[in-house]
Amino acid sequence: GSGSGAPPQGEPGVPVSLPVLLPVLLLLLPPLLGLRLLLRRRRPPAFPPGPRGLPLLGDVLSLAASATLPHLYLERLSRLYGQIFSLDLGGISAVVLNGYDILKECLVQQSEAFADRPALPLFNKLTGMGGLLNSRYGRGWTEHRRLAVNSFRSFGCGQKSFQAKMATEVKYFLAAVDTYKGTSFDPKQLVTNAVSNVSNMILFGGRFSYEDVDFQRMMEMFSENVELAASPAAFLYNAFPAIGLLPFGKHRRLFENAARVYDFLSGIITRVSSNRQPQEPQHFIDVYLDEMDRKGMDPGSTLSRENLIFTLGELIIAGTETTTNVLRWAVLLMALYPNIQGQVQKEIDQWVGPNRAPTLEDKPQMPYTEAVLHEVLRFCNIVPLGIFHATSKDTAIRGYSIPQGTMVITNLYSVHFDEKYWRDPDVFYPERFLDSRGQFVKNEALIPFSLGKRHCLGEQLARMEMFLFFTGLLQQFHLRFPNELVPPLKPKLGMTLQPQPYLICAEKR
Repeated sequence: GSGSGAPPQGEPGVPVSLPVLLPVLLLLLPPLLGLRLLLRRRRPPAFPPGPRGLPLLGDVLSLAASATLPHLYLERLSRLYGQIFSLDLGGISAVVLNGYDILKECLVQQSEAFADRPALPLFNKLTGMGGLLNSRYGRGWTEHRRLAVNSFRSFGCGQKSFQAKMATEVKYFLAAVDTYKGTSFDPKQLVTNAVSNVSNMILFGGRFSYEDVDFQRMMEMFSENVELAASPAAFLYNAFPAIGLLPFGKHRRLFENAARVYDFLSGIITRVSSNRQPQEPQHFIDVYLDEMDRKGMDPGSTLSRENLIFTLGELIIAGTETTTNVLRWAVLLMALYPNIQGQVQKEIDQWVGPNRAPTLEDKPQMPYTEAVLHEVLRFCNIVPLGIFHATSKDTAIRGYSIPQGTMVITNLYSVHFDEKYWRDPDVFYPERFLDSRGQFVKNEALIPFSLGKRHCLGEQLARMEMFLFFTGLLQQFHLRFPNELVPPLKPKLGMTLQPQPYLICAEKR
């Protein structure tokens, strides 16, 4: 082969060809990987106890492939190891919190120490830990959280005019339901469109028509990614990021969806900012761009067009996926329990009547309806494991030491089914939120929006939407399953728990 002019292999200063290196790498890779994982798997001193996982994989397979749902598997482990225990997720040390008392101790009493996010390979790949929801605890998170909270107040919940915009969206939604004339339909897409439009008005000052195919496609990709992010493929990718080099697998689908959504959101920003009046913001995008202008010379600022796109996507999905699924569960449960549906309708008829739409002012006068919505939030556990936390510094809890950077999983399901706070938690029973006089009473152990510094900033908006869409729907329609076809109550697994697809008939009352 010397006629080709190629230098002899192994000559000083000349790179060794890949065919020669490959067998060596393949031989060295398993022991190196094993050594890396063994070093990472050694439990730190005084770390919470937990199951002994498989070599290399730890508890990843048990968690991802548990016959039950992950939150049930973790709750079962807590009976063996206590309210706080640890898992090895393929070399990533994680601490799991179960039950209301321990969550409150960590997220409220030590809110700063538990306010970080884990630097997981998946989130690094998707957002570089920028944006808002997955950003590390520090200046980036503070800057983005402040802008989002102020925008929700300025263009949403804090404005009297915003309730009128929401009421208009409820009307669009009810008119769309009415087009089915009592025949069966799957409510998922309609509810998704309606709920997302409420956030859209705050985020970019507009709404999408229910026929907008591009927007619906984007919402489907969002929804699919929420499912994929809690799949076995995601757990394996976080444990072994080298899987990302494979040309196949669910992780590829996740990244392709994310890239398409990124482009779609970038297009929205370009469109709505084309006629922007600086310092006269009309929505969140304007506020963000104004702040970018103001901090243009600040080298430490984390505001950027890329982080705006990530934040926008996170706020759309956080605001839509959760509230949509609460309403889909509420519709399903009303059809399943016609007597409860009838009591809600009786309260609506008595207080609101048939001739005007329910408003937020009606809420305090409708304790049974409030109790039903709270029981839906408890019973259905829309985000059963919350969003993963991490410790921002070394900390101690109940005699255990938890080093900085440890991943923390908050099992919200275990809180909502904690027998210390709920009698017969497996029963759907709205009356648990009523006192002896039929007045609504809160229970501190209902925390669907989590607790502490990272609690959901859209909680107030979500509660407004749930009340207005739910009462609007039940005021006008009677809900039932077609042909007594009762769907299963077992949820579809993802980062959120949604019902399996089902059909409903909404008959005009």
